[in-house]
Amino acid sequence: MRTFSPARLQVASSEVVRDINRRVVLNLIRTRQPLSRADLARLSGLQRSTISSIVEELIEEHWVLEGPLGRLPRGRRPTFLRLNDDRVIIGVDIRPIQITVALADVNGKFSSQEAFATPSGPDAGIAALIERIQRLLANCQGKKVEGVGITVPGRVEPGTGRLIFAPNLKWPACDLRTPIEKATGLEVAVENAASACVLASVWFDHLEERDVVAITVSEGIGTGILINGHLARGLCGMAGEFGHVPVDPEGPPCGCGSRGCWEVYGSNRAALRYYFESTTQPEGFGFLELLNLAAQGESKAVRALETMARYLGRGMRMIVAGLNPERILVIGDLTRSWELFGPIIEAEVRAQVLPGGVPPKLTPVHEGGMARLRGTVALVLQKHFGTNTEVPA
Repeated sequence: MRTFSPARLQVASSEVVRDINRRVVLNLIRTRQPLSRADLARLSGLQRSTISSIVEELIEEHWVLEGPLGRLPRGRRPTFLRLNDDRVIIGVDIRPIQITVALADVNGKFSSQEAFATPSGPDAGIAALIERIQRLLANCQGKKVEGVGITVPGRVEPGTGRLIFAPNLKWPACDLRTPIEKATGLEVAVENAASACVLASVWFDHLEERDVVAITVSEGIGTGILINGHLARGLCGMAGEFGHVPVDPEGPPCGCGSRGCWEVYGSNRAALRYYFESTTQPEGFGFLELLNLAAQGESKAVRALETMARYLGRGMRMIVAGLNPERILVIGDLTRSWELFGPIIEAEVRAQVLPGGVPPKLTPVHEGGMARLRGTVALVLQKHFGTNTEVPA
């Protein structure tokens, strides 16, 4: 029988409390900067001596910088604190068509981006990523690189960084994290793109809701789920694959091997299929071109996108019924024309809210392709500012 040691418990508790306090202080500086030590004590409820000790530690570790002096009617002028933007993060957004590698500071401000065509297999893709990450590292003289965040259009095995399901990427299961860590010496975090988008909205947009679903609409449909402030991953990292729930078992084939999945009807590829129907899609014509035609009033393009929007809304009904989120974030190029097609999605969702239920707020994220990249930054920041299961309030 294991013996109980109160002294051991006291040490562990002290370390846990200090770690929690440190995260509280870091998050207050991140979200309220610039602010003084007195502001931190007032907002956190911690004693001033505790604040001073934590702040000095963060300054020594170069997480926090002292800035200009504040102004008061009388007494000592306070020194403002802010995060050190010389601590940077490398973000990688992997998509079926292209991969983007970017550099951002801890405040989520990007200083460089490079995009290249997605290789056909993981070996070539990892090699190309290592080359570009090492090039970025060579240009980061004087900066502290905290790590690499990677988003993927699929699911990742929890704890391993292993890609286990990515039908639209068409890469087999592979270990993305280990070879990049070995080649660069940096810690690597890998996450589903939609889940990373949820984190980005909480970290950088300061969403107050604790029950949120992010839906990424591109070549396929992905969902990231925040339940009571916790990112849901499921038993083996597969939570949120609503895009591969069949809505018509007799429908068109899906990349996952099934038929009639939600993304077969509600994705960008689906809209292009509706538009061309029995004709061949010309070279160089993609979803953005379809949006442009619809904006010009081309009736066939409008009908194709209206059909896509109806299926998107109908698919969201199962999310509303199953998860009852307070807010749904819609991320993707379709949001560029939200004034045209957003009302269709909203009407479909409202049409079948269960008795006693309340429809969620539908929010288009007009991100210009940045939501996933901001998510890569949030993945790395979690290590210092949050926990693996809960995002900061």
